[in-house]
Amino acid sequence: MTEVSKENIAIKSELQANETKIRFIASFVLVFAVAYIFNPNVAFPVILVIDFGLRGFDYSKISLLALLSERVVKGLSLPVKLIYFPPKRFAARIGLVLSTFILVSHFIFEPLAISLSIILAVFAALESFVGYCAGCQVYNVLQIILKKSRAD
Repeated sequence: MTEVSKENIAIKSELQANETKIRFIASFVLVFAVAYIFNPNVAFPVILVIDFGLRGFDYSKISLLALLSERVVKGLSLPVKLIYFPPKRFAARIGLVLSTFILVSHFIFEPLAISLSIILAVFAALESFVGYCAGCQVYNVLQIILKKSRAD
């Protein structure tokens, strides 16, 4: 029989996140992306780059969107639904790359930045409204490929 230690519990909790909170984060990403589409102000992609960077590299405790989402979830007394976190972290890193492209293209070719923002908005809407995480699907496929390549 395996012994449960505080260390194992801590590791297990690091690998879990509240899906309700994550879906609210996606809602805020959607708001920022749509705001940028209708008002191409550089502040929107700057905020997204910073926030995706924080969440993608385990600094969610100081992420503006994560903190706002936590307040909303607690304020509305919404249920906690724990899910496996690594795919969400991977998706945040994809969001970081995409929002960085939005930021850079804002200065080079704004129509591209707006087009990329539309793509970001679509993916944020999918996560927010129906719980579909495209980045998580990419993560899962990559895990299968990595597992097969290690077996060979």
